Amino acid sequence: MRHRQTLPRTDRAGRASWRPLGRVAGVFAAAVLLGACSGLGAAEPSRRPAPTARRASGALRHISVGSGRARDGLSTSATPTTSTSTSQSTTTATTAAPTTTTATTATTATTPPPVVGAGAPGLVAGRVTILGDSVTIDAAPDLQADIKGAVVEANVGEQWYQGVTEVQSLRAEGALGAVVVVALGTNGPITSADIGQMMQALAGCARVVLVTNHVPDWWQNPNNQLLASAAARYPNVALADWEALAAQHPGWFYADGTHMPIGGPGAQAFAALVASRV
Repeated sequence: MRHRQTLPRTDRAGRASWRPLGRVAGVFAAAVLLGACSGLGAAEPSRRPAPTARRASGALRHISVGSGRARDGLSTSATPTTSTSTSQSTTTATTAAPTTTTATTATTATTPPPVVGAGAPGLVAGRVTILGDSVTIDAAPDLQADIKGAVVEANVGEQWYQGVTEVQSLRAEGALGAVVVVALGTNGPITSADIGQMMQALAGCARVVLVTNHVPDWWQNPNNQLLASAAARYPNVALADWEALAAQHPGWFYADGTHMPIGGPGAQAFAALVASRV
């Protein structure tokens, strides 16, 4: 059983008299609250961006995203500027390639040609090897006096093919000079094949001097024609036309019209001619 306290009448009457005032106060508070809310609602549009401004911001963001960046306010000229910069870099790279090619061409054009007289590896620089027969033996002292570095390799009765073998042997020994004089053909006819074999054996020589024959026999003129043709065909070959000079001086020779006294005018002339062509 719950106990309930009974107030005096005056208290009850007094509390009853307070209830109307409480209702009025509640109504007043509600009105004040409603007014505050209305004020807030009226102020809200001024703080929000206008619909037009929101759409404009959205457009800028779309362009920014398209360029790979999600930052507002990025100028639409940023993307074209990047493209222009890339084009300029590409153009510069394309222009640089011809410049490099031109430099390479210039280097190739200025490459110096091989030094004439150097000779191929295995040849003795500064040595002049003189191949010959008995006519060369007659002029040997003068050849050695007139030609610096001359080494005479001559034998009585030497044939052309024997001279080819001599060249091959000297080359194998490392004793062949970079310059070679061939004074063979006095003892028999030669052929174009013989000359080809000799030139093959002398490949790489800086200079080759072919001496024409002066001999009163039928093979003199055919031999000399082949020798002259070879001199015209090979760029490193020179012709010493001994026959043309000797024919003008028959007194230089013995009765056979071919051999000369050692140290005589004919021998000296022979050596001087060869020396002028080396």
